[in-house]
Amino acid sequence: MLFIILLNISQRKFPHTEKKRKATILIAVDFLVVYTCIAMTSIWKLPEWVGLIFPVLGIAVIIIFRKQFWPFRRHCVKCGKKLDYNRIIGYDENLCQDCYWEAHPDEKALEDAKNKTPEEVLEDKFVSADKVDDIPWDLWEPTESCVLTYVTDGDRILMIMKKTGLGSGYINAPGGHIELEETKTEAAIRETKEETGITVSNLEERGVLRFQFKDGLRMLGYVFFTSEWEGELIDECEETKPFWTNISELDYSAMWEDDRMWLPMALEGKKFSGYFIFDDKTMIDARVDEDTEE
Repeated sequence: MLFIILLNISQRKFPHTEKKRKATILIAVDFLVVYTCIAMTSIWKLPEWVGLIFPVLGIAVIIIFRKQFWPFRRHCVKCGKKLDYNRIIGYDENLCQDCYWEAHPDEKALEDAKNKTPEEVLEDKFVSADKVDDIPWDLWEPTESCVLTYVTDGDRILMIMKKTGLGSGYINAPGGHIELEETKTEAAIRETKEETGITVSNLEERGVLRFQFKDGLRMLGYVFFTSEWEGELIDECEETKPFWTNISELDYSAMWEDDRMWLPMALEGKKFSGYFIFDDKTMIDARVDEDTEE
């Protein structure tokens, strides 16, 4: 009887264990009734065979109402895997851990969240955000850093057609990743040379772009402008095809969605900070702040 009581108490820590907890109570009640009846036959000094009737009746009740008295199983009812002790006495569905998670995805998500490191929790917050203002940008750190360099020549501006990699098929400024032990200005000069053939100098930083992608990519971009350059423009390279175009004829529809929000501002000489959420090439949300500090 003590074992049954302790068993019922231990069952309370398992979710979805109402049927099995009820079963242990029914077994305890059945045992008490049988024990009381046997004790009464002894007190009343009835024949011994009378006392044997009650255990038989107690077992018969369990057999007849076995679904209520014995919902316990030793093997998973779905895949047949042997259950551990906790799943035998708890969890009414009699499922192994894998089958249980499959049946209760919300509980699995909560359990996974408990086991995540603070870094993983923060990463989930970045990826799941659909609004720029929902991202804690003071804790945000890029997985990649890059540069964009806009070269102007009077009313003309130098652009490239991206042929490979992120943004392929889009018109953009020359640019690329910042290598290790390389400053952002050095990267801007190098990438412009590689993609266009010309050498730029006297670069002015006008903007900082922060991109959060739904696939987990976090990209920090620095936007440079210059009108000082030398050399000959190449026809094209493996990654890009450079070309001059009039600033007034820039085709924003052929660029990343965010460009139309900050490039006109940058062309006017204004400095800015941009915050963007993208799902592949689709912009989910954005904010551009003009830097008014002197």
